[in-house]
Order: sequence, then structure tokens, then C-alpha cells
Amino acid sequence: MLILFCALPLKAQKEEITKTGLGVGPFPALAYDADKGMQIGAVLMLFDYGTGENYPALDSKFYSEFSYFTKGSKIIRLRYDTFKLIPGVRNCTNFQANIDKAYDFYGFNGYETYFDAAQARPFYRYSRYEYLFKSDFIGRLAGALSWEAGIYASYYKLGSIDYASINKGKSAADVFPENMPTLYDACKASGVISAKDADGGFSSGVRFGLVYDTRNKEGAPSRGIWAEGHVLLAPFSETPFYRYSFTWRHYLPLIPNDVLTLAYRFNYEGTFGRQAPFYVLPYMTFMGQRTDLEGMGGYETARGIMRTRLVGLDMGCATAELRWRFASFVLWNQNLALAANAFTDAARVFRGLDISALPSSLKEILPAAPADVQLRGTMDERVHQSAGAGIRLIINENLVVACDRGYPLNKQDGDSPALYITLDYLF
Repeated sequence: MLILFCALPLKAQKEEITKTGLGVGPFPALAYDADKGMQIGAVLMLFDYGTGENYPALDSKFYSEFSYFTKGSKIIRLRYDTFKLIPGVRNCTNFQANIDKAYDFYGFNGYETYFDAAQARPFYRYSRYEYLFKSDFIGRLAGALSWEAGIYASYYKLGSIDYASINKGKSAADVFPENMPTLYDACKASGVISAKDADGGFSSGVRFGLVYDTRNKEGAPSRGIWAEGHVLLAPFSETPFYRYSFTWRHYLPLIPNDVLTLAYRFNYEGTFGRQAPFYVLPYMTFMGQRTDLEGMGGYETARGIMRTRLVGLDMGCATAELRWRFASFVLWNQNLALAANAFTDAARVFRGLDISALPSSLKEILPAAPADVQLRGTMDERVHQSAGAGIRLIINENLVVACDRGYPLNKQDGDSPALYITLDYLF
């Protein structure tokens, strides 16, 4: 798709049109995520522009996706974002099911857990079935300041990898030995992951927050501030926990009319106290139209760094991105634009879990294991960094086809560049 539109003649360029009524966007979900593999599936998007008086803002949007990834993941997503349910209040309802027989797990506290690029990848995997639901309400307080309130529920079913599935079709030399435990098994055996949380569980709660939003548009903003802070209270979960989040996003127009924009973001995710199930920690909490963003590490938080490389009680990430829109035109009654971006991402665990029980070698827990499988990191936690570039196809300011390539700056965060072909700007 990106190659097709890059080849379009720029003589099609003319004044942008105002979209009205209902827009339909069915298309195959063909994408690539370095952490998940090739994505094959289908997406249906419905856009309601109403009378068009607020274009590019929408009256409502529906998104559905059914996808399979070649590394074994399956995703079902349903989202409905509307201003019509309650007058003056925006409602965003999301359901997502993630089925992953080999989910990434690199331990806790960033560099305090060692990553060995030569180790077979199943060592850094476990089985995860995840079901998430949230419904958020956002209403105006004064000017650009709004309140946020919502309900949240999730269910996780976790376990060791399915060795038969992992080894299916592999040569004898590439088979992961069934008597070889994984890092997840080692964390369970040492008590770093508690027996209560090791198999997953149910959590539910409420979230409250404030949001300040002066963006000129949502899909591809080029000026304004988008900041929010909120708390998550989950007292009735199997393991009760309480978390908080603050995110600051700023869009600075260096050349007007969307041509060149500097966008940057800071996010901090924290935990009240020291109690929280480990499976809820690798997320950037997001109220509104998106589901919670999975990280720290991977496309949505730090491109080029391995997904969930950083897991701790308190974590933060930062991004600086230069966005250049080098072509805008109307074709087939659609407002189209082509853009390029260059970025640098960073993330860090600021307060970790207690991993003192984790020994330096896997053999110290399970005598049958190889002696050279190192578990404890050789350095203290510090900032994880990556850099890269990408390209965007922007359709009617609300649908963004994205392609990014990120490079980790430390081999402890990944042994090769990561490619992501997906939807939307990072923020």
C-alpha cells in the first residue's frame, strides 16, 4: 500500500475536501511487527463525520479487527468511540482478546535481568491468554480541561510454553529441549513470581483522571498539548493493586500547515505501595479510544527495544519525533498525505520488583539445567535507548498507515533492528 501511493503523480494535488456522512474502511490486516511476526487478518472501520462541520473530528468511530500473527499470536479487537451516547460526553468502549502461546518475557527491572541473544528464544517466552475490557467517559470541565472516568476488567491465563507447539516443524538441531526450563519457570521456582500470580487471575477496577487537550486534530496532530493523569483503583482483584499514570505530549509546528512538526512525549507509570500482579505491570495506561499500550519496549513505547524488556513497579518512557509531511493531495475523493519521520525512544525502570531471590545461574534452581544460562544482569538499571525512522500514509486525517524501523542502542535490548508496519502515529 505504501509503495502504491508513493508512486501516485503529485499533479492530483488540490484543496482538501470536507468529509461528511458515513465512511467505510474495510481492508486486509497485512502488517509486520518484529515482536509478533507477519500479521494476517481483516479490519473493518466505520467513520461517522456527521454534517462535516467539525471535520476532521468525528461524531463516532467503530473499529473491528481479527488477526493472526506468524509467531503464534491471535488478536480480536472491538472499539466504539462516540459522542452520541450521552450529550456532551465522549464514550470509548474497548474489548480485546490476545492469545499468545509464546509471549515475550525478559524478567524484571530491565538490565538487572540478563538477556542472552545466543539463547534459544523460547527461553524468553511463556503462554498468555489475555482478555481486556474497558469503558471510559470523558466530559468537558472548562476550556481544554476535561474529566475522565471509567471501568476496567481483565482476565489472564498464564503458563509455561507449549513445547510441542514451539518445536513443531523444527529440525532436530533447532528443537528447544522439553527438559529445559524457561526464565518464567525460573522466576516461579525462585519465588520472584508468587504462586498466587503465576497462573494469572482476574482484576477489575475503576479509573479517574484529568486530561488537557489543545491538539488541532486527533489522528495526525501538528500543534498543541495533550496531557493526562489518572489513577487506577483495583481493590477487588485477586491481588488488589493501585496504580497511577501521567503522560505529557506536545506538538510543535516548525513549518506551518502540517509540513514539519516536532512531537515529543513523556510518560510515567507508577504503583502505590509494592503490591501488584506482575502481569498488569508492562502497560502504559490509556484512557479513551485506545486500549492500554503494551510495553515498556516494542512499537507502542520504545521502538527497536524488545517488547516488555522493562517490567517494574515504576517505569517511564520518552520519545522525540520529527514529522515531515512532504506531499498532500486529493485522490478518489479522499484526502491523502505522505509523511516521513525520524525518532529516538528511551525507557527505564525507576522502581523495580524484589528479585534478590533470583540466582545468577539457572543451574542453581534446577540442577539438570545448563550451567551457562545466566539470569542476573551484570549492570544496574539505566536508560534503554533506540533510534530509527519511518514513513506514513495519512488518509482523511483519521487513518494512518505506518511503517517504522527501530534500532536498539544496546545489545541487551535486542540483537537486531525491528520493523513495524501498523496503524497510527505512536501518539
